[in-house]
Amino acid sequence: MKVWKHFKTITYHKYLVMQGCFKVGLYKQGLLHDLSKYSPSEFWVGAKYYQGNRSPNNAEREAIGYSSAWLHHKGRNKHHYEYWIDYSTVGIPGGMAPAPMPAKYIVEMLMDRIAACKVYNGSHYTDASPWEYYSLGREHAPLHPETKALLEKLLLMLKNQGEKATFAYIRKEILAKRR
Repeated sequence: MKVWKHFKTITYHKYLVMQGCFKVGLYKQGLLHDLSKYSPSEFWVGAKYYQGNRSPNNAEREAIGYSSAWLHHKGRNKHHYEYWIDYSTVGIPGGMAPAPMPAKYIVEMLMDRIAACKVYNGSHYTDASPWEYYSLGREHAPLHPETKALLEKLLLMLKNQGEKATFAYIRKEILAKRR
């Protein structure tokens, strides 16, 4: 039963991200979003730790001290800021530093956060939910300053102006400039 519920959850999440990506013109990203969640190394772990009200990756972390599914996932999906962490040649030699994310992946990250909040909050979702969730870990997220500025701008715009206005801004001001 957990296998079916997990499949339905990740598929619904993927559908919501695809819907958001399509609304702003990111068709390829919408179609390809999170395909690695269906790979055996992510899917079976997700099914094993499925709870329905939060990411199974957190349950796996609690059980074994890390998430093998997350380690697999973040290295294959450019919409996660963790994908963009690299060794730094400035500052602390050999230290890790965030690289700037291309705007299209920041937008996909926004859609990912919106979808996750819609899936896990259900009828309690509001346009403020993604900002509220982000705010919980905001100080500890190693984001490049440019990435952080755009992500926070979009999250606050969503919170204050809603999805329709935010998506229109993304289409006209963020993504239109990259063509």
